[in-house]
Amino acid sequence: MSKTRGQGTGGSCGRAELAALAEQMERDLSGIRRVLRRPLEAEFAKGELTVPQLAVMQVVVRNRGISLKDLSREVSLAHSTVSGIVDRLEKRGMVERRPDAVDGRLARIHPTAEVAEFISARIPALSRGPLESALERTSVAERAAIAGALKRLRELLEEA
Repeated sequence: MSKTRGQGTGGSCGRAELAALAEQMERDLSGIRRVLRRPLEAEFAKGELTVPQLAVMQVVVRNRGISLKDLSREVSLAHSTVSGIVDRLEKRGMVERRPDAVDGRLARIHPTAEVAEFISARIPALSRGPLESALERTSVAERAAIAGALKRLRELLEEA
């Protein structure tokens, strides 16, 4: 027998039950995201970085030597806003402007070595930390079940 839309292999469930389950899962996922962000937010607070400054820093690390125009487009902020952010980050020694190799009139924005290392290595470690800590407290079977369920949920969401 073929499955029709909305029927799974896990038994029948009415619309109200599905809505309640989806709502609970949404709350759980939101709570998980909040817990995973805590170490990052604490680290950024230490560095006194604003959210727009962090966004600029991440793009500059991913696209070393990016132009101000392209950076503005990447972070979806006005050119003048991004220019001011870059000015402040440059004063703090986090980025540097260098002349373009082809057209010396243009400046390219590069992260300092310390910032590049922090963004590319420390941020992922901070993001994974709470998750790794939680997984350490599970059995091998629980880890497999969690990983399998999350993978399947992602697959179902991507199908939609």
